[in-house]
Amino acid sequence: MKNRLKCAKSLKRVALLCGAGIAASFVPAAMAAGQGAFGNKPNVVLLFIDDLGYGDIGPYGCKDIPTPNIDKLAETGVVCTSFHVASAPCSPSRHALMMGEYAQRSGKFGMARGQPLPSDRPTMAQFMSDAGYATGQIGKWDLGDSTQGPLSVGFDETRKNAPMKKYSPDELKALEERMVKHGVKNTKALLKKYKQSSRFFVKTPDGKDQWLTDYDGDMMVDFVKRHKDEPFFLYFSPNAVHSPSMEAPESYINRTTAKGVRRFLAGAIVSVDDQVGKLLKVLDEYGLRENTLIVFASDNGANLDEGGSSTPYAGGKHGGTQQVGWVRVPCIYSYPGVIPAGKRYDGLNSSFDFFSTFAVVSGHPVPGNLDGVNMIPHLQGKKTGVAHEFLFQLNCDPSDMAHRNVVAVRWKDWRLYRKSETDQWQLFDLNADPKETKDVSDAHPEVVKRMDEEFGNWRKTLPEWKPIPPRKKRDTPLIPQGYGWASAKEQASGRVPAKEAGNYLTLEAPKQLVAGSTVTVKITHRIPSKLGEQKIHVTLKSGQKKVKRQVLKAKGTGTLDVSFLVPKEYAGKSLNFAAFAGEEYKQRLQKPLPQPLTEPVIVK
Repeated sequence: MKNRLKCAKSLKRVALLCGAGIAASFVPAAMAAGQGAFGNKPNVVLLFIDDLGYGDIGPYGCKDIPTPNIDKLAETGVVCTSFHVASAPCSPSRHALMMGEYAQRSGKFGMARGQPLPSDRPTMAQFMSDAGYATGQIGKWDLGDSTQGPLSVGFDETRKNAPMKKYSPDELKALEERMVKHGVKNTKALLKKYKQSSRFFVKTPDGKDQWLTDYDGDMMVDFVKRHKDEPFFLYFSPNAVHSPSMEAPESYINRTTAKGVRRFLAGAIVSVDDQVGKLLKVLDEYGLRENTLIVFASDNGANLDEGGSSTPYAGGKHGGTQQVGWVRVPCIYSYPGVIPAGKRYDGLNSSFDFFSTFAVVSGHPVPGNLDGVNMIPHLQGKKTGVAHEFLFQLNCDPSDMAHRNVVAVRWKDWRLYRKSETDQWQLFDLNADPKETKDVSDAHPEVVKRMDEEFGNWRKTLPEWKPIPPRKKRDTPLIPQGYGWASAKEQASGRVPAKEAGNYLTLEAPKQLVAGSTVTVKITHRIPSKLGEQKIHVTLKSGQKKVKRQVLKAKGTGTLDVSFLVPKEYAGKSLNFAAFAGEEYKQRLQKPLPQPLTEPVIVK
């Protein structure tokens, strides 16, 4: 352990000075050999908070909510004043983060829950695992389709979902009275959603009630302690401070000076700050702080209904999705000895930069699909020019809620905006008019033209929108229930567990079958690296009857083309295809497994 820290401290200061966004220009021969640039890889912790506004924490000027631990992160790192999530709200934001690219590149043009994570390129978790990191996830997921949980897309461990507290009728009544007292509207409608189950209190193994954010913080400490002697990547994505915050304990609220509805949100934010404190304490305890890169950010802008703030800007979740505050959120990078302390970075940067930055510090070859850049040389001031000259926003999913539709471009202090792609552009100068009250497009036609051209060029690189594929039914939750951790290693054991065996494949087949002809089906596999090579069973079926079956082998991420001759005797009958990953297929067709299955087709 001591040798690891000594080596890391002596080498990390020579790294990240050459600074391009992709590893090729990072540091030399060690990189070419695929070795870590620091001799020993730095730990990486990504703290991705839900619905935290630009104006809701101390480093961004908040006065009524104390955040001393987040303040400490800022004091030991760089505050990004013009950071934008690549997409909003929750699900597309996390999709862009996990893939390191605009979510639209894989067809996600809005909330689009259930849109699969692409299988032809690695997730951030898969990449970090392949780079030699122990990978863990805590909290909200909201990613991929119904088969793509944390353990199937690269995480070694995920925190299990502890059982939630059940409210008695008297407790619900007291909660309603508390909400009414402080100006919360529609209290009965809000409480109806509870159905006696808390949203933010869990039952601990000894039967006590614990605030969920505190529980998640304790699990974060546990992860660090267990992996202190190896490089680790932790994705901490708590439900906090997503609504409703009305359960926030008074012990947290009383540490703030927030008033009215905002006081509940303030209490929830105080709890988040406490968890940052737990992280810093355990890293210091084991001498890991100087070898750990911490990034703190939010998935989208403030929840305006709960008193969230985007100050000095306008906008946020719900009533403010058309202003910049919906995507311009807090972001802090802290890495003592590498990133300067107490500085700010004013250039445009985005959440897809996280993947690129983590990839470079890992020393592993960087994927070529990423939209981001390595931010460290920019934060050091050693890289001239801005990280991104332009950033784009495009929510145009026709199946999404209308208030989420928005088109925007950022360049310098300008924001070009329209609600839909058929509307006229409006232009705002965010430096002179941060609340976006005055359209100045007529006064600056050359700016509008330049930004419109850049948007058009970017738009041409995107696929067309398509409806979300039908959701696959699942018998078990993506994140298991219970206490402690669920582990991909436990699932390995030389074969894919029966309950998970259908989760690593998608299956595409023609919609027409002709008797006596050859048909080809496409199998896309996403097998976690820790499971190694697995058998892929592909079956041509008639009802529950096997017509033909092929067994192939595959590992990692990729595609397989499998061809079958459609028997002539099945003309006029119904056939379909099924695929399954695992060692044994015998007897499993009789079980309700979540295997990929195509719809029956009548053979011509």
